[in-house]
Amino acid sequence: MSEQKIYKSEKGASEIQQRYAELLKTWPVPAEHLRVPTREGETFVVASGPQVAPPLLLLHGSGANTTMWRGDIASWATHFRTYAIDIIGEPGGSAPSRPPLDSDRLAQWLDDVLEGLGLSTISVVATSLGGWVALDYAIRRPERITRLALLCPGGIGAQKMGWLPKALFLSLFGHRGVRRTARIMTGLDAPLTEETLDEIVLTFTQFKPRTERLPIFSDDALRGLTMPMLVLVGARDVMIDSAATAERVRRCVPNATVHVLPDVGHAILGQTEAVADFLLERRAPQPTPS
Repeated sequence: MSEQKIYKSEKGASEIQQRYAELLKTWPVPAEHLRVPTREGETFVVASGPQVAPPLLLLHGSGANTTMWRGDIASWATHFRTYAIDIIGEPGGSAPSRPPLDSDRLAQWLDDVLEGLGLSTISVVATSLGGWVALDYAIRRPERITRLALLCPGGIGAQKMGWLPKALFLSLFGHRGVRRTARIMTGLDAPLTEETLDEIVLTFTQFKPRTERLPIFSDDALRGLTMPMLVLVGARDVMIDSAATAERVRRCVPNATVHVLPDVGHAILGQTEAVADFLLERRAPQPTPS
């Protein structure tokens, strides 16, 4: 698949890639940029932290890339060898390939990534689409996942579509409409999130996200998840049914820790230490008030 098919234009692709390169320069800890060959094409990985530390895989959401972890990495890379992976078919440094979600090709892609990185077992932190990818992999390869931390994961609660008509209407109003749509989709409406919102607006002005619905995992599939799990969802998520996500995880994965964050939408920020506590088995993770 050519880049032209995941971006609206070559100019738009260039603009996003230039912005991505600028943001990578602001990565707050020393990092290696790795390019791993896979059956779906090259995968770009940003590795940080001590090489002898336990491995931690980071999987971003739709329309994002590794730079979404900039606010978390200084903490996590203290304790782990972190591998922030650009998911294929998204606006990062990996191949534009988009395997069907109702196949095992994404799991095979991750097999290749882990082999290329020399990893056998891993902990994973993932959000949104990345959460779906992580769940799909954990269900298919449970022996490879030691701990699983998910933020607003797809594939458990149904996707909501009620925001779409309003988004289509707002799109008629140019840049202001796109920005308002981004606020609705993410729930980011605080002054401190303006920079993040700017990045999202730039991306979705030029990028074509996946349009298929995320497949929903069955109860039986979820019951097979026996590794320690942390699931954080936002009560105001307009994109994924967070109440159903919490209910199904509590019912099907009784060993999981689930927190529904009040006044939080689809974009869950500021949970660095709660996730670190879970990964390090310190105390019961306490989400940061938003």
